[in-house]
Amino acid sequence: MKTEQSISVIREQVAQWHSAGESVGFVPTMGNLHAGHLALVQQARRFANRVVVSIFVNPLQFGLGEDLDNYPRTLQADIRQLESHGVDLLFAPTEDEIYPDGRDNVTAIDVPGLTSILEGAHRPGHFQGVATVVARLFNIVQPDVAVFGEKDFQQLAVIRRMVQEQGIPVEIYGAPTIREADGLAMSSRNGYLSPEERVLAPTLYQVLQFVSEGLHQGQGFAELESAAMSKLREAGFEPDYVSIRRAIDLAEPQAGESALIVLAAVYLGTTRLIDNLLINMV
Repeated sequence: MKTEQSISVIREQVAQWHSAGESVGFVPTMGNLHAGHLALVQQARRFANRVVVSIFVNPLQFGLGEDLDNYPRTLQADIRQLESHGVDLLFAPTEDEIYPDGRDNVTAIDVPGLTSILEGAHRPGHFQGVATVVARLFNIVQPDVAVFGEKDFQQLAVIRRMVQEQGIPVEIYGAPTIREADGLAMSSRNGYLSPEERVLAPTLYQVLQFVSEGLHQGQGFAELESAAMSKLREAGFEPDYVSIRRAIDLAEPQAGESALIVLAAVYLGTTRLIDNLLINMV
């Protein structure tokens, strides 16, 4: 595996692969890799001849008071994991390489509607930062396919809409959430949990399952959302939201919808956790 910081080198290598008739899969990450990231790499390998991974802690998607400075940076360990999974090229740029005019002088990309609800309402500017850096990375790497995790379901929806509206020639794939044995969705932020909080954390997924069961029993959306919030508070979480949405576009659902998703965001101590569960009502 090659590790490069230069945009020109990345473009040159990808152009060589394309000239040879090889397809390129891409997995953008912020590093501190775990089994969930590696599952994305494996899926990209199924869809493409070559796999490129990026590691870049994007400052634009961190809000005021969030953990940019403390976000774990584990490049050498990440490199070892990527090498063992057959990645062809790692793009690990500096901030100056991605934002040569500074982070305050970037042409931002917004996806109206999707970026202002749920996570967007609680983390203003977050999805604008995500869309901006992903568009930049797509322009640099020029992949044929890109893979994102369904754990960040709203992020996946934002990127799909951006690619469609901007006419970016990359096919987007979502990969199922990878969970620990006790149900907790894998996340780099799980490392912030204390031992006691880690024991409690799987309750979030259990509450999502409670909502799914209630929907199949015919309970109402608002009733289930309220009950789920109460369960989380009683368990020791501070929930930001539990919301049932249409899976296709995250719009407010109507009775009789066949494909739903319940999304939740909570604080457990100082750690913010998100999770979701797709629900087939057919």
